[in-house]
Amino acid sequence: MAKRLIPTLNRVLIEKIVPPSKTTAGILLPEKSSKLNSGKVVAVGPGARDKAGNLIPVSLKEGDTVLLPEYGGTQVKLEDREFHLFREEDILGTLHD
Repeated sequence: MAKRLIPTLNRVLIEKIVPPSKTTAGILLPEKSSKLNSGKVVAVGPGARDKAGNLIPVSLKEGDTVLLPEYGGTQVKLEDREFHLFREEDILGTLHD
């Protein structure tokens, strides 16, 4: 079994962030109120090549928090953990504190 997956071309491996389902006081939150489709970048491919053969590197790096589309990506399971593989252009943006 693979210990580490390194994406090819301009693909990015994301682990989705699961929002808390209840507050610290124990109040259950509705699913829609806490749903922000975001994830943490786990691995990044080397980049894609343009028509001239030049490498275009991926603009994201490991550890970035990104905003994801509602649908898309390829689900990947590694060692009981669930990841999603997206092309760089499918990621909507990065989230900063």
